[in-house]
Amino acid sequence: MNRSLILTLAALAIAPAALADAPKTKVTEVAVKDIPAAVTSVVKAAAPGMTIKEAELKERADRRYYDVEGVMPDGSEIEFDLLEKNGGWEIVETQRDVAWASAPQIVRDAAAASGKAIKPVRVIESKQTDGMVIYELFAAGKPDEPSMEVSLKDGHAKVLAEVWPH
Repeated sequence: MNRSLILTLAALAIAPAALADAPKTKVTEVAVKDIPAAVTSVVKAAAPGMTIKEAELKERADRRYYDVEGVMPDGSEIEFDLLEKNGGWEIVETQRDVAWASAPQIVRDAAAASGKAIKPVRVIESKQTDGMVIYELFAAGKPDEPSMEVSLKDGHAKVLAEVWPH
């Protein structure tokens, strides 16, 4: 057997074990009536007119999140990601769909300068609690994961090399 074949076989043998060790996310659908009052309270304080439509509890490693989606009085959709911290719930991200043309020019320029030819069919604007905004760009035919993410903070935009953690 040649060396490259041996290395390839070894890599194939190791890969499933490495994937098995990666933290899995357990996702549980939660009926609106079953959302904990503490979660609802935080969401309603952030968006008083919001009608909650659905929620999921996500558990990964030692973190618990609630994703709470709803509609504002003007019909726009909004989602809050809440992280359980110190026995309470804290919003770590606020998401909404936006038109790519309405994203700041500096964000669109950074995406174009990356060399990746992406014409997003969906853009999610994710506001972080530290003032950073992440723009998740979804390509046609790839609805599950963003094809690119661009961060904007303090007037500086950059294409992210790794998926944003929230």
